[in-house]
Amino acid sequence: MLYHAYEMAHSAVRPMRAALRAGRFFLQNPASPAAYAPTTPGLLAAYEVAERLTRRYEKPQFGLTSTRINGEDVPIEEEVVFRKPFCQLKHFRRVTNDPQRLADPKLLIVAPMSGHWATLLRGTVEAMLPEQDVYITDWRDARTTPLQEGRFDLDDYIDYVIEFLRLIGPNTHVMAVCQPGVQVLMAAALMAAENHPCQPATMTLMGSPIDSRLSPTVPNELAMDRPLSWFQHNMIARVPLPNSGFMRPVYPGFLQLSGFMHMNLDKHVDAHRNFFAHLVQGDGDSAEAHRDFYDEYLSVMDLTAEFYLMTVSEVFQKQSLAKGEATHRGRLVRPQEIRKTALLTIEGEFDDISGIGQTQAAHDLCAHIPSEKKQDYIQSGVGHYGVFNGRRWKSEIAPRIREFIRTHPVSG
Repeated sequence: MLYHAYEMAHSAVRPMRAALRAGRFFLQNPASPAAYAPTTPGLLAAYEVAERLTRRYEKPQFGLTSTRINGEDVPIEEEVVFRKPFCQLKHFRRVTNDPQRLADPKLLIVAPMSGHWATLLRGTVEAMLPEQDVYITDWRDARTTPLQEGRFDLDDYIDYVIEFLRLIGPNTHVMAVCQPGVQVLMAAALMAAENHPCQPATMTLMGSPIDSRLSPTVPNELAMDRPLSWFQHNMIARVPLPNSGFMRPVYPGFLQLSGFMHMNLDKHVDAHRNFFAHLVQGDGDSAEAHRDFYDEYLSVMDLTAEFYLMTVSEVFQKQSLAKGEATHRGRLVRPQEIRKTALLTIEGEFDDISGIGQTQAAHDLCAHIPSEKKQDYIQSGVGHYGVFNGRRWKSEIAPRIREFIRTHPVSG
């Protein structure tokens, strides 16, 4: 009933949002005397803040049209090269005939399926485009996925990663951003056990809960303090009409967003208070920066119930991979089978989602990767988001990943 209540509340405030937009149009019209009243900037700011707080944010676009290589702008064309029921593999094709660029390493960025869209990694993709041929997993909203498309769980996620790596081809480099580090490591282990020709050349794990027992954070403790049945009864709902995923059991995106925002509620309140002040003051640049961030942050997708519950159970409660007990469709997953893939782990000093040591744990699990093919890095001064986006990502983290890829160009 919670999902139905959410949909009803969203529909109920639709007339108010329309009135707020009409009010803004009237106050901004040069022909209106009200546009010149001294109270108008404050009213306009209040109307916009109220309208944005009650809006449903649609899926953003990557919007990457070019990249700069050796001082020249190179056009980018986004293309979907493969579609699956719950994901499409997107390729950012650089439109160039330069033989050196055509020979650049292939990089698969595995985006988290954790409520936000893959576009949250726009800055991640942008930083890698000059030197890599970039692909990304663009996950589909379970709310819009018809029930007849079937289930999607942790095992399916691993299957998708393996299938995408096979499709892109040998010597592909893979980067897992936060949550999918577990699935990517398991996929690499399964491919290594078969000596698969398309096992990745390098594997970069960033802010990933490989072993959530280490430096446990608030989300880790929440998962451990409650039985799986609590999550099933309190976090799972069925998609209501008129959505095309009607009756699919999901973990609604608005619930996950609510949890994220309450972890740093004071910061979000201050951000909106400052946004109001910037609008009143006419500080367009600061206001636009706020809009850009929250247009992305407040846009969320639903997860299938089976994927969410299996992740909570296997990753955060049982720590199956860290304990050597993880299985994929009944088959034991052995990270120690990985020998040819180089491993880079990256963590943020102030990460409040995946604590220090959780990603580093991959090094002990991958015991047979030679030491010269392993590297660990902790970025000072950043939290979870700063590991893959922002100023320090661009200036300090991304250059290390690019250098690691150059140092280990092929699997073997």
